[in-house]
Amino acid sequence: MKFGGTSVADAERIKRAARRIVKARDQGHHVVAVLSARGKTTDELIASAEEVSSTPDPREMDMLLSTGERISCALCAMAINDLGHRAISLTGSQAGIVTDTSHTRARILDVRADRIRQALEKDEIVLVAGFQGVSTARDVTTLGRGGSDTTAVALAAAIGAEVCEIYTDVAGVFSADPRIVPDARKLPIVSFEEMLEMSASGAGVLQLRSVEYARTHAVRIHCRSSFTEEPGTYVVGEEETMERPLITAVTHSTDEARITLLGVPDHPGIAGRIFTALADANVNVDMIIQNEPVSEGAQADMSFTVPRGDVRTAREALDPVVAEVGIARVAEDPSMGKVSVVGAGMKSHPGVAAKVFATLGREGINIEMISTSPIKISCVVQGDQVTTAVKALHQAFELGADEVRAEHPFEAAR
Repeated sequence: MKFGGTSVADAERIKRAARRIVKARDQGHHVVAVLSARGKTTDELIASAEEVSSTPDPREMDMLLSTGERISCALCAMAINDLGHRAISLTGSQAGIVTDTSHTRARILDVRADRIRQALEKDEIVLVAGFQGVSTARDVTTLGRGGSDTTAVALAAAIGAEVCEIYTDVAGVFSADPRIVPDARKLPIVSFEEMLEMSASGAGVLQLRSVEYARTHAVRIHCRSSFTEEPGTYVVGEEETMERPLITAVTHSTDEARITLLGVPDHPGIAGRIFTALADANVNVDMIIQNEPVSEGAQADMSFTVPRGDVRTAREALDPVVAEVGIARVAEDPSMGKVSVVGAGMKSHPGVAAKVFATLGREGINIEMISTSPIKISCVVQGDQVTTAVKALHQAFELGADEVRAEHPFEAAR
């Protein structure tokens, strides 16, 4: 069971999470719970760091940021103990979560869950601080934004849990963001492949790396609300899903920035040097477009998108390459957005791309960049046009609650 920041934001919500954990234990389950930092704690810790340093040291940031989740776990353990059960809170390192050495965005290498298993054998409820681990260099590390989801899935895989329940402030995964599309419907079941594409293209319910980990280790995820008893959305292997609709969801992101390299020499290996520099700086590149030169020996232009928060890191990584290979100029546009349609049914139905482009065209929305996979089409547009694009595409593919026949709730995990 994993509880997000809004689910443990204050004393009453921590007590509610404790009661939910105890209820699962009383039903005969062994329970490991992963907790996020309370509410805005992580943002407050980042602000505290910026008050004393304009460029905080990444190692010390990890030491600082890891405290938020530890506070949540200790408080929840106290609440569980008051309910008559024995709970033990563990840091990421105590729980055996081993990561690489990339501070502030580490990746899990191994989970040595012996201490957790021992506690479960003693009939204890185990609470693990999310978002953190210990590196192979024995330093505290954090996993990046949303890393508690990955912690929960990794622990579920390590101990062979029957399900990994992700408790959040929404009722599950929806066909679009309900704040933009009021008639968006809750999806009872989504495949790992669809959820991967949705997370990668802006759906904030589940962190991308957690879904990747779940698919690799076949961990069944149940994403549900911490405020109701209603079932949420199950994320499972494709073999467990029935034939899916043409389009499952419309997702969006307003966290896109575009970087354009103008006057790139048209020589073999240049693109490799550019993107190796970005990869070495841990900058995740999404879409890439290169305009080929019209004549031999001329220069090309190249555009790509990165998360808005990574623009400065990307520029710093690119500066030596730009100077070395003779790129004429680097331009930035920090106000881009992305809208995507995702659906496993797209594989066997032609015409989806045409419908997407025609729908956006009718709304007067110019498509700046396009990226596709077998089950996703993504379009980069101006940031202020994202909301209009999401509404139009959701309506065009008739995804609203009133337009789709009722589906039977997925009960196989019960």
